[in-house]
Amino acid sequence: MSRLGDLGAKLYRGEIGVDFVAKRKIWYAVSILITILAFAGLGIRGLHMGVEFEGGAVFTTSATDVSVEKAREVAEEASDSPALVQTLGDDGSMRIQVSGLDTEQSNVTRAALADELGVETEDLNAELIGPSWGSQIANQAWQGLAIFLVLVVIYLAIAFEWRMALAALIALIHDLTITVGVYAVVGFEVTPGTVIGLLTILGYSLYDTVVVFDGLKETTKNFTKQTRFTYSELANRSLNGTLVRSINTSVVALLPVGALLFIGGGLLGGGMLNDIALSLFVGLTAGAYSSIMIATPLVADFKKREPRIRAQDRKILSRRAKRQENGGGPDADFDEDEDEVTDEAEDGTPGLEDDPEPEDEGRRPVAAAGASVSRGPRRQPASRGRGRGRPSGKRR
Repeated sequence: MSRLGDLGAKLYRGEIGVDFVAKRKIWYAVSILITILAFAGLGIRGLHMGVEFEGGAVFTTSATDVSVEKAREVAEEASDSPALVQTLGDDGSMRIQVSGLDTEQSNVTRAALADELGVETEDLNAELIGPSWGSQIANQAWQGLAIFLVLVVIYLAIAFEWRMALAALIALIHDLTITVGVYAVVGFEVTPGTVIGLLTILGYSLYDTVVVFDGLKETTKNFTKQTRFTYSELANRSLNGTLVRSINTSVVALLPVGALLFIGGGLLGGGMLNDIALSLFVGLTAGAYSSIMIATPLVADFKKREPRIRAQDRKILSRRAKRQENGGGPDADFDEDEDEVTDEAEDGTPGLEDDPEPEDEGRRPVAAAGASVSRGPRRQPASRGRGRGRPSGKRR
């Protein structure tokens, strides 16, 4: 077995582990800090919306020797608006995007660029985009997001429970907030590709969270029938059991996205693919963090407010304290059979202490005071299970 596989097996068996649930306040503080920075970036800098949302013009040049800096300078001087210039290949062709231009301003900018590039104005490809199309796309994206979140909450509430649905919803909002905040702080342009990437993030983040929640549900299904671990401890054991799987899934997903972003976009000028890969890379990283550090600790906090869980936790901690007073550690000198007998007695099922007394002929006579009693072999009561399963069905 590889070292990673051996580590995963030890995490699953509970031999080693990281106490994520106990340190949840640290993860909450980190997420709150990142969220504050994200909102601060949105309030101060705002989002750099692409031409598809604000309207404007997109000019595509053929192979040219003009530098990117020179083309940007000419476009900004002619339009009096900021311009975004991207190379489209090794031959020097470029995509020049200027937001907020009407038809007249677009014609002026096109003429200036054609003069600088040394080509005819008609040979410079220009595309004018109105702002109404962008607003329509944005509204449809918001509607799709709202419908998606509602369906997610309903599904998780049915498949698991409402507490897990609420925790998953908070994790999804957490991932979206971080991704949008990174775009605002760094100044990345928001394009339709960005919207596609954000919607993809939601599905992936939800998948990773459901995997973790499925393990949590399986681990805690018999929580009240054991007296060794509290709910938070079982939740942490479940999280450690799926930790390696979550990390492997996230790394495998990030590798091709990173290749598309840094190689395809950085070296080859990916355009729309670059926008999708950028949002995916940021969102997948945030999703891997939230499914481990946020979702499960939130479920543990929600469940601890339930009276049945709170009462069982108190019972477990009380028994653990008694074992420590008797000289044992919190997990030492633990007799599972003893706890099982106690649980059976509490449920009304006969335990060892509830065995019926022997029949009268099996009892020893009680002697009067001072009388001697001959002590012969004690007669045992007939076993209630003797003779069962034999072909005749009779007792011997």
